[in-house]
Amino acid sequence: MRKITSSIIILTVAVIAVIAPLFMADRSVYVQMILAAIVVTGLSLFMGYAGQASLGQGAFVAIGALTVAVLTVRFHVPSLLALIAAPLIAAAFAYLLGLPLLRLRGHYLAFGTLAVLLLVQALISAVPLFGGAVGIGGIPKLGIGTFTFSGQLFYVYFSLAILAVVILISRNVVASRFGRGVRALAGSESAAASSGVPILRTKLAVFALAGGFAGLAGGISAFFTPYVSSESFPASASFTYVIMAVVGGLGTIWGGVVGAVLITALVQLLNSASNIPSLPPTAGTILQYIAYAVVLMVFLLFMPGGLWPKIVGLFTCRRPETAPRLTESIL
Repeated sequence: MRKITSSIIILTVAVIAVIAPLFMADRSVYVQMILAAIVVTGLSLFMGYAGQASLGQGAFVAIGALTVAVLTVRFHVPSLLALIAAPLIAAAFAYLLGLPLLRLRGHYLAFGTLAVLLLVQALISAVPLFGGAVGIGGIPKLGIGTFTFSGQLFYVYFSLAILAVVILISRNVVASRFGRGVRALAGSESAAASSGVPILRTKLAVFALAGGFAGLAGGISAFFTPYVSSESFPASASFTYVIMAVVGGLGTIWGGVVGAVLITALVQLLNSASNIPSLPPTAGTILQYIAYAVVLMVFLLFMPGGLWPKIVGLFTCRRPETAPRLTESIL
């Protein structure tokens, strides 16, 4: 019964997601929301299921976008090949970076990932190949051969299809034998090691997978924008990904989608409020930071498992599998 109810909820959300953009004049925010959901789905695997911490997921988004920009503009690689390369290079970067970084734990690991983001931003600004202070513009449209895709509606449905694939991969990973080892890490690394789980190798695999998802989202965003610079990936965006994961539900597959939708809607509401003539120009940023702080405190104190478990539990009268304690221990 619970599976049937969950399927009905997911099907309803999918139908709404497909129909909604047909009634939108500007779909830019909608595309960015979907791309954020892709990033947060991977982040939820790393933070929720594996019990690790990351404040620099934007670094892998930057790697993916930079891969597309450099390959298409500097080396004239076909756009589709550049998009395929984006998640692969981001995952490889995450794997190599994780070799030393994932030996850290807790807030040390979180600040380490944040340092990586700042390092990537500095490299983009300093290296002319990566755009330097000007950035890289003129990224060609995504296409196959001589045929190119244009229009926001294409990117909406293409991003939705990618999100569906990412969710399917994540579900299969969590349900696999490897996924059980990943969940064991969140409980106790010592216990997991004694059960035969290779700790560092498992962390590296999840970190690389989450980085690949983020790189794929970054690659799509580079075609959609189409401009890449160091300012395209502020640290605040990485913090937003974490808040989305917490709000939606760490340790759940669909929590990333729920969190991305709600936080994106909240940001748009605050941006609209900041346009009131009597408010100063900085009101939007200030209101956003205040809202983030309030949302985090409310969810950590009163709903540590996130919204998705509550939604499923409301319709099934049963508590779904999740890891609410991870939210408290990690953050």
